[in-house]
Amino acid sequence: MSITTEFLRRPITTGAVAASSRRLALAMTEGIGLERARLVVELGPGTGVFTDAILARLAPEARIVAVELNPVLAARLAATRRDTRLTVVQGSAAELAATVGEPVDAVVSGLPWTVMPRERRAHILDAVTEVLAPGGRFTTFAYLHAAWTPPARHFTAELAHRFARLERSRTVWPNLPPAFVHRATKKP
Repeated sequence: MSITTEFLRRPITTGAVAASSRRLALAMTEGIGLERARLVVELGPGTGVFTDAILARLAPEARIVAVELNPVLAARLAATRRDTRLTVVQGSAAELAATVGEPVDAVVSGLPWTVMPRERRAHILDAVTEVLAPGGRFTTFAYLHAAWTPPARHFTAELAHRFARLERSRTVWPNLPPAFVHRATKKP
């Protein structure tokens, strides 16, 4: 089962046409303190490319909660990853506070932010900032070719407004399509 197949079957709940590259996964997980994290949340894990990169950096006693809206992708991720640090939840990122119930050190997101309705995007970003511990890190990516579009510019402005610090990575060319990473830090 590929992400492309799921996109064709459920384009509303599956935001990507192709799986992200390992290079993008490395860019998504570096520099956000995963090695020291106690609890990490992943939004929209899809096929688990970012999940694997997160698990590779996490300490043995840390935990990751992966929240996937698509039931097929959630079931597949749960069935193919046997790491006891991972909990897969089939549900909405908008319900994050109820899902995790405690402060989170980092949130790694593969959600398709720029194709969401504004209200839904704002609701999910509210949920992210609510669960992040002071100084917590949020990371997500955007496709280079769409960075100039109004939805992408609006999303970047929303991040800048909500977080104390916002950085943009270099372009990850070995990804289809090429992408870059937003890294944001919650106010301490």
